[in-house]
Amino acid sequence: MAITIKSPTDIEKMRVAGRLASEVLDFITPFVKPGVTTDELDQRCHDYMVNVQQSIPAPLNYCPPGYQPYPKSICTSVNHQVCHGIPGEKVLKSGDIVNLDITVIKDGYHGDTSRMFIVGEGSIAAKRLCEITYECMWLGIDQVKPGARLGDIGHVIQRHAEAQGYSIVREFCGHGIGKKFHEDPQVLHYGRPGTLEELKAGMIFTIEPMVNAGKRDIKELGDGWTIVTRDRSLSAQWEHTVLVTETGYEVLTVSAGSPMPPIHLLQSPQH
Repeated sequence: MAITIKSPTDIEKMRVAGRLASEVLDFITPFVKPGVTTDELDQRCHDYMVNVQQSIPAPLNYCPPGYQPYPKSICTSVNHQVCHGIPGEKVLKSGDIVNLDITVIKDGYHGDTSRMFIVGEGSIAAKRLCEITYECMWLGIDQVKPGARLGDIGHVIQRHAEAQGYSIVREFCGHGIGKKFHEDPQVLHYGRPGTLEELKAGMIFTIEPMVNAGKRDIKELGDGWTIVTRDRSLSAQWEHTVLVTETGYEVLTVSAGSPMPPIHLLQSPQH
């Protein structure tokens, strides 16, 4: 597996791309409310990226082997949609949950992050799912340091989710990122500690657990992109892009509006 170790120049440019991706989420937050369509959210994000940031929306026309080109600039995954939901005419209503997944390209480098939003008044069950998924992501991030293994990340995420009665989607995972949208390594959100690749300073990858309130089984819709839970249970996801530093980790996709880490759960001193 060819995992690229990023140079200081790469890392600096990744910091910029990561911050810009997070700032798109800051920008769009006030617009995520009952009555808005996912297409409106996409259009606003597109305009902000292109006109304000002078960045490129990475998903637009993204076409991995075996897929049709992705038709929009962000992914909007609502309720039982797990990931890769295509923005359209769907009107968000109070009680919905939605993941907005943003990837920008700036100066040739990708920044990739996503957040969950609760539209209007969410149910206790929906809020809990979003909160536990957020904790899963951060517990995974907290494992990152040189000498740790990718299996350590997956293990803590799986353990925390399953302890709450939830399940982890296994078909999709985090990924290396840099000048390419998706690079090695694959970052599984389940697994055994002490297994898989050893982390080294200069690696950059995403941690983005998808957690289902029901069973982990999923299916793809006819649009060729949208993934949903088979049992139609709610699904949540959070995502950060993370750098392995000499002493631990640095989260690259942070900005003024980023939610605070759940410090009470984390062991590492640096945040």
